Amino acid sequence: MSVSDGNVKTMQLKMVLLGEQGTGKSCLVSRFIKGHFLTNSESTIGAAFFTQRIFMDDTSVKFEIWDTAGQERFRTLAPMYYRGAHAALILYDITNSKSFERAEDWLYELRRHGPPNICIALAGNKTDLESTRVVSFEV
Repeated sequence: MSVSDGNVKTMQLKMVLLGEQGTGKSCLVSRFIKGHFLTNSESTIGAAFFTQRIFMDDTSVKFEIWDTAGQERFRTLAPMYYRGAHAALILYDITNSKSFERAEDWLYELRRHGPPNICIALAGNKTDLESTRVVSFEV
């Protein structure tokens, strides 16, 4: 969605974060919104909603970010957060091979229930724990 306000264009983008429990979704959102990582984070229940505005050249972009719960018991709720999303970020923990394997399941669900033109990205998180990496770059 794009609106022009004088010389500044305004865009609103809905983004959903997906991935297994403990992959660092909430910490990543905290870094983007507050400028620092969370030191101690509890599991998200259902989903958490955040907004952040950034400026790029002559465009103001308002991100609406849905940080979804990664626990299996909340998995059936995730499709309602996909609705109207422009982008999805599927996160996995580089120190947890199971979280990488499950990323394919998240992708399948997103393609099945999400908008057909959604932009999807996959990201390995917790790169500060490189010494304990189990998911290689070559995968």
